[in-house]
Amino acid sequence: MTKKLKTIELFAGVGGFRLGLERTKNYEIIWSNQWEPSTKIQHASLVYEHNFGKENHCNMDISEVPVTEIPDHDILVGGFPCQDYSVATSLKNSKGLIGKKGVLWWSIHNILKEKKNKPKYLFLENVDRLLKSPSNQRGRDFAVMLKSLDELGYAVEWRVINAADYGMPQRRRRVFILAYHMSTAIYKSIKSLDPLTWLIKNGTIAQSFPVNGLTSQITNLNLDGDLITISNNFNLEAKLSPFQNTGICVDGTITTTKTTADYEGPRTTLGDILHNGKITDDFLIAPADIYKWEYLKGAKKELRKAKNGFQYEYGEGKMVFPDNLDNASRTIITGEGGKSPSRFKHVVKTQKGLRRLTPLELERLNMFPDNHTKLQGISDTKRAFFMGNALVVGVVEQIGKTLFAKVNM
Repeated sequence: MTKKLKTIELFAGVGGFRLGLERTKNYEIIWSNQWEPSTKIQHASLVYEHNFGKENHCNMDISEVPVTEIPDHDILVGGFPCQDYSVATSLKNSKGLIGKKGVLWWSIHNILKEKKNKPKYLFLENVDRLLKSPSNQRGRDFAVMLKSLDELGYAVEWRVINAADYGMPQRRRRVFILAYHMSTAIYKSIKSLDPLTWLIKNGTIAQSFPVNGLTSQITNLNLDGDLITISNNFNLEAKLSPFQNTGICVDGTITTTKTTADYEGPRTTLGDILHNGKITDDFLIAPADIYKWEYLKGAKKELRKAKNGFQYEYGEGKMVFPDNLDNASRTIITGEGGKSPSRFKHVVKTQKGLRRLTPLELERLNMFPDNHTKLQGISDTKRAFFMGNALVVGVVEQIGKTLFAKVNM
C-alpha cells in the first residue's frame, strides 16, 4: 500500500483543505494551525477542533511558532491571506530580508527556509486578486512570491479556477497554486517538457480540471534580480498585471496565458442544495422589508455626498432578485449572515416566501458536510462568515487526487 502524504495545514479556518484531502484517503494531516488575531474567542479553531480533534492542532499566531515545533512533512497546504508582500533590506544586515510585519506569506517562507527536510510539495489557495495586486504596481505581490519560492528550489504552477465551471454549486473564483521541490520527480518532469504542454495537458491542474487551450497571447518573462529589486521595480508604470489565469514558473522563467474550462459533465445548481427541512422564521424576509432588498439589489444612479462634502455620482447595475435556482449560486461573502437587507446576500423564493440561505445551505455551496460548523456558542452569522472565508472543498479534493497519483507514478 502506498504511504499517505504527511501534511500540515496552515491558516486552516474550519478545515476545508483537510476535508478535501482526507476525502481522497491519500493524505494524513499531522499538524494544523489556525489563529484569528482580531478576536478573543477563537471560533474557527474551536470548530476545527470539534470536527478533527485537538491533537496536533495549534491555536497560536503562526509567526510566533518555532519552526522546530512543526513536524517534518511531505506537503504544506493552506489558504493564506492576500496581503502586501513587499520586502526590504534589514538595516543591520543588508543580506537579510524582512517582510512587512504580520504578513503571513513570510511565515510560510520561513518554514520552507528553516526546514532542513523541506516539504516536497506546496498546495495553496488565495483570492484571484493576488495575481494583480497591489493596484499601484500590478502583479508585484505574486512576483515576490514566485521569486521567493524559486530561490528556495521550487517550480510553481497556478490556475484561477471557478468551481462552477466544473459543475460545482458555487461561482467561486480562486487561484490555486502548486509548488514542487527540485528534489522531486515532478520537478524533473516539468523541466523536461515545454511549459505550455504542462499547463494545457500534462500538468497536475490541467489533468484535474481540463482546459480548451489557449485563448490569448502567451506571455514569457524572467524574474531578474533579487527579491528587493523585484519588490521595488516589478512592472512599474504598467496598468495591467502580466500574470494571466494560468501559468508556471521554473528557474525564474515564467510562462503565463489565459485558458478556459473544458467541462461537459453534470452540474449542481443552487436549487439542488436547498434543504426541505423546517426553516425558522429568522430566515424569512418580512413583506414590509422586501422593498429594501429590491432597492439594494436594483439598478441605481444617484448623487451622493462624501463626509467631506464632496458630491459624486454613484451607479450600479441590477442584480437578479430573488436568486436563480437553476444555476450555480453567486459567491458567498463573509457578510452573508444576519437579517439586515443587503445587495450581496442570497435570497431564494420558496413556498413560504422569500428567505435567506441557512448556514447548512451555505456549507453545501462550499461542499462541506451538513452542519460542519454547527457548535454551541457559534452563531448563524458566524457560521455564514466561516463559509464566506472558506474554499470549495471539491476543488481541493480533485487536485489532491491528481497530485497524489503523479507523486506515485
